[in-house]
Amino acid sequence: MTANRLILETSGRVARVGLARDDAVVRAAEIDTPRRQARELTILIDTMLKAESLRPAKLTGVMVSRGPGSYTGLRVGLMTAKALAYALGCELRAVDTFAAIAKQAPAEAQRVWVIADALQGQVYSQDYAFRHDGWLPANQLCILPVGAWAANLAVGDWVSGPGVSAYDEQIPRGNPRVVEADREPCVESVFVVGRRLFMPLTREEVFALEPLYLRGSSAEEKAKNAAGE
Repeated sequence: MTANRLILETSGRVARVGLARDDAVVRAAEIDTPRRQARELTILIDTMLKAESLRPAKLTGVMVSRGPGSYTGLRVGLMTAKALAYALGCELRAVDTFAAIAKQAPAEAQRVWVIADALQGQVYSQDYAFRHDGWLPANQLCILPVGAWAANLAVGDWVSGPGVSAYDEQIPRGNPRVVEADREPCVESVFVVGRRLFMPLTREEVFALEPLYLRGSSAEEKAKNAAGE
């Protein structure tokens, strides 16, 4: 039986949608708008399925990137993925965005730090080490001041992720080395990592699934500060 999986990656400025058949991604598309809505994502999914003459009921699974990243973008992607999985009765896998980015590191890399902008001079940070069977996290995802994070860098390390652009001047050049391309996850990486490292969620886990964000949205943070918490 053919396995058809929909892939949603909405952690960044560009939302990406893919369709995989068995072991390979057969179609991919993007929504390049900062203020995308769930409706736009649904339209793109419908267009992609029709292009492959595939009815939604034939989807055997959905893979969705769960962050860190854009709070609004992640919520749109997760809401769409959860609704599809529930309506179709198919499996849902939530994939760590940084794991997909680490997958895109250069072949010569053995250790890569993935960072994203956590605002106010802070970064989401997680480092990955290459093992015989691929990239695995070497520590837990955390939020650090960019200076404290940079102090952890060592000779031979690589740095990747969307946070590179935001904090370019604070990242030492030479050694460690900075990944110059593929710093945001593509659907192919989400698919490969999702199959390798992440199991289908249970029904209870699907209902409880939230963005991997470590803290509230910007609006929630402002409300807490105003309340003096």
